[in-house]
Amino acid sequence: MGLPSLDPFLTSGRHNMWRGDELGGADAQVVGSGHAALDAQLPGGGWPVGAMTEVLQSAPEAHVWQLLLPALAQAVETRGGPVVLIGAPHEPFGPALAAGGLPVEAVMWVRGAPGGGAQRLWACEQALRCADVAAVLAWLPQARVGELRRLQLAAAQHEGLLFVFRPESVAQSASPARLRLQVVSAEAGQMDVHLLKRRGPPLAAPLTLPARNARMTALLAASQLRRKARLQQQGVVLPAAPGGIVVRLDLRRKERHALDRLAVA
Repeated sequence: MGLPSLDPFLTSGRHNMWRGDELGGADAQVVGSGHAALDAQLPGGGWPVGAMTEVLQSAPEAHVWQLLLPALAQAVETRGGPVVLIGAPHEPFGPALAAGGLPVEAVMWVRGAPGGGAQRLWACEQALRCADVAAVLAWLPQARVGELRRLQLAAAQHEGLLFVFRPESVAQSASPARLRLQVVSAEAGQMDVHLLKRRGPPLAAPLTLPARNARMTALLAASQLRRKARLQQQGVVLPAAPGGIVVRLDLRRKERHALDRLAVA
């Protein structure tokens, strides 16, 4: 009697094997990012749950909410727990978060030592140990690889989302994060998202996503139109020219307008 063929085992194993040149599936739960183009490039189609996602930025506050707000709102709705902010560079603007589906009462802001340090790491680990927490967002610009590995292990025992924000200067450094991306400001209210690390092949070109929601974009456009009309009434000439807009002020008007400066900002 001959030996049984191993071909069926090899065939079934081949279907369960992940190849490095293919986009891997999710080996854990994911939460959709709310951006269809980004979900199409993320393993499993969303942010990984129970793992660390590292976000690199030139400015610590740039585009954070527009990138993460849809997933945070969904996580709070599903789990019912809060979103914990650790070391956030600015106080979150409650009405804008509520307009995006994240209730103000679901946001917990933990202020840590300036620049990071042991206090922020301790607060992050404690938040990950709380089963009711839906997501943790931590700004850790000076965290070392060993400290990030501790957070990754803590996240693996937690069923929520973990996002760690660090400067883009560490892009070439090693990281234990399962997912790593870099967010860069682009023109016309857009942001470029570079996928630096994922379970799959590298992404040749960045993804371009809106840096503001549609309502904010419309409000800013209307504000620019009002400012342009006001400047024209004050004697300001705004001729269109290739390469930019040339502004010439009427020197007879010496008063300054604080509202104009605010509109520019």
